[in-house]
Amino acid sequence: MKQELIERFIRYAKVNTQSDPESSTCPSTQGQWELATMLVEELKAIGMEDVTVDENGYVMATLPANTDKNVPVIGFLAHMDTAPEFTGANVNPQIIEQYDGGDIMLNKEQGIILSPNDFPELAGYKGHTLITTDGTTLLGADDKAGIAEIMTAMNYLIQHPEIKHGKVRVAFTPDEEIGRGPHKFDVAKFGAQFAYTVDGGPLGELEYESFNAAEAKITIKGKNVHPGTAKGKMINSIKIAMEFQQQLPADEAPEHTEGYEGFYHLLSFQGSVEETKLHYIIRDFDREQFEARKAKMNEIAASLAQKYGNDRITLEINDQYYNMREKIEPVRHIVDIAHEAMTNLGIEPKVKPIRGGTDGSQLSYMGLPTPNLFAGGENFHGRYEYISADNMVKAAEVIVEIIKLFEQKAS
Repeated sequence: MKQELIERFIRYAKVNTQSDPESSTCPSTQGQWELATMLVEELKAIGMEDVTVDENGYVMATLPANTDKNVPVIGFLAHMDTAPEFTGANVNPQIIEQYDGGDIMLNKEQGIILSPNDFPELAGYKGHTLITTDGTTLLGADDKAGIAEIMTAMNYLIQHPEIKHGKVRVAFTPDEEIGRGPHKFDVAKFGAQFAYTVDGGPLGELEYESFNAAEAKITIKGKNVHPGTAKGKMINSIKIAMEFQQQLPADEAPEHTEGYEGFYHLLSFQGSVEETKLHYIIRDFDREQFEARKAKMNEIAASLAQKYGNDRITLEINDQYYNMREKIEPVRHIVDIAHEAMTNLGIEPKVKPIRGGTDGSQLSYMGLPTPNLFAGGENFHGRYEYISADNMVKAAEVIVEIIKLFEQKAS
């Protein structure tokens, strides 16, 4: 299983599937189509049934039931795209056998080193087979590791028909990294009662709580006048934008928060005297605090509009997704089954909130309760990303164990 996982993952990682938030198509990039086509062929090759890819790039397939028990249809999902923040072109994965616990030279020419001095958790992988970047791209374990694990688990079950299971559906989705993963996902066509995204981080992660999330876009109009004659005339939009940022709580930002703490995150700041644009994301686990954060931004915008003129500041806030706990609590047994599966395999479950996005947040509100399982990666979205092949094996085994438990608990 380990070698199969490595080969699948590297094959997928080499396809550039970086999503593009500026694109209006679905998928947002051609590379995702390339991977979708590859996955369709591989699903057919291992013997999956009802293999489809729709006009929006959503890949689905079925593992038929081999039991007469009344087992709920469950699904497993992973996303095909990689993050826009760092290049996914020309990914060149490196395999480190029997990692010795020390520094890893990612790129000798550029002097890029993956070190436990910078990433202390790395030392815990001593003895593992690690897959790293070459220091010039991200790796794509988020979430091509999840794809490889689901594919390998399905292949294992097909090769071992003595393992009884109900009907299982799998799906590989586009554009999760830009928040659009479930937007065109056909829940009725998928036909599962419950599902799991395999999109988490280190070994044992099990998540069914997510942020409430929104994005805010602010446009500030200034008035540019020659600086030599600007007194009483110039209005510098950059300075107004800085004033906006300074009125937000300085310690309520990603670099100062953890656990259940929410934040405001300034993603981009682009401006000139004449016009400045700010792009924020707003995150909070508590719904009331989430609404309060949005209200705070509206209050600041209104105050600055009163000071500088109503026509100078435009604020647009759009909700992105909500805390999926509300939809998963009524069917908490699906979390309990995942917890039991990990325990059965000697894995310590680490139940914690997701401090990031997952398709499961939106899918749960679309009628498909979907907690999240670990995929095994670390340091997502950058050059220091890596994953343990040993833990990828454990992720695939958890998928198989969950499927077995649903069958065993059915009547």
